[in-house]
Amino acid sequence: MIEGSEFDSDAEDGGQRSWGTSITVGGTTYATSLFWQPLQNPNDPMQEIEESSNTVLDGADLFCIKSGRAPQFGICVSQEGYKSGQYAAACSLTTAMDNLSSFVGVFKTNGGWWYVCVRNDIILSDGDMLFLSEDEAKSQFMSMLAVPDWGMKIAPAEWNIEETQEVNLAELLQRGAKAKLQKIKGLRGTKLLLIVVLSLVIGGWLISSLIDKLLFTPVKKPVVVPIRPKPIIEQQVEVKPVPKPWERLADPKEFMQNCFNGVKQITAVTPPGWRIGVIACNGVSVSTSWTRELGFLSVAKDALERSPIKLTSYSFDPSGNAMSGSLNLPKLDILESPPAYNMTELRNIINNEFQTMNLPISLVNGSTSVPSNQPNVPPTVFAKLVFSLNSPHDPTTWIDLLTKYSGIEINLITYTQNSGVWHYEGAIYVL
Repeated sequence: MIEGSEFDSDAEDGGQRSWGTSITVGGTTYATSLFWQPLQNPNDPMQEIEESSNTVLDGADLFCIKSGRAPQFGICVSQEGYKSGQYAAACSLTTAMDNLSSFVGVFKTNGGWWYVCVRNDIILSDGDMLFLSEDEAKSQFMSMLAVPDWGMKIAPAEWNIEETQEVNLAELLQRGAKAKLQKIKGLRGTKLLLIVVLSLVIGGWLISSLIDKLLFTPVKKPVVVPIRPKPIIEQQVEVKPVPKPWERLADPKEFMQNCFNGVKQITAVTPPGWRIGVIACNGVSVSTSWTRELGFLSVAKDALERSPIKLTSYSFDPSGNAMSGSLNLPKLDILESPPAYNMTELRNIINNEFQTMNLPISLVNGSTSVPSNQPNVPPTVFAKLVFSLNSPHDPTTWIDLLTKYSGIEINLITYTQNSGVWHYEGAIYVL
């Protein structure tokens, strides 16, 4: 199974499994708790899918593909209860909410509490999970609230969590695209036959169209229309240069080092009987939340006051069962880091490097718009390659590997202590 992930089933140790595989909504059964990976080559996905089924999720024999701005594939094991032909719930939900690039939510269903987490159009590897325990689902959701910049936060109304809303899951799944689970090993023959048939059909059509154009299309005579020259009016307009975003970027090495130091500090804050959640760092501060298990509010407060690590701020939710806190970080230096590659060159370089390391990375074309200094002039758009990756290695390992790319900005680093997984988000500007 997946090392250090939510998919390490308790059932392997002889215990009861803590997650489910399907929900039924509006009379339709949907598969949940798939393990999602970025898809580098949507035109020929099978090599990536088969490699993941052999290395990432042992025994995986079913898959589905999520298309869109950030293509992905999800894999699962039929022996866990999945069936070929089932719709993937996460595909339907994300396509129905494709106006939001990032959202986190929990839906109360007949099969349990379905947790979904999408960042920059990417379903996180543990972002599709059907919890059988409400407390576990709520704890995971509360942990992700420490991460900034959510387009929407969805939770059951009875949880009474601020800035969240409850939405109709049935309407979303009905509106979204339908992607079925397929057998991994049984697709190549069908796929090859389909390609051959399509090639013959398209080839015949192209030949027929070419013959029609060469033999039956009449030759049109050119029509010459005189154009009256317009008077040239010279205007001298002072054009102020638009500032380029890479002229003022936060130092990425400082960002990563400060985040690593901040995470180490905040994990040292351990109120007895409280479990720490996902830790998020945006370069300005490190923040997280704790969920009460056996402790008390007064004990947690006393532990925070006595801790050698002094949080910048902390607060308890209205129920007293969750606590959030943050720690400010040193101010980052600003530097100029112009891009060195165009989009295609950079994508190929990064894909090749991560392939040699046998690590998945998600790459999505993005852009930044800078308003013009002149009236009635549209903003200038600067292209960038947006990336995200998960790794068991901390920022000190990745500093030199990532910051060697000129024009890079790191936007977010998160750390999940119970799984030991670090999540990195950023972008690299291109020519």
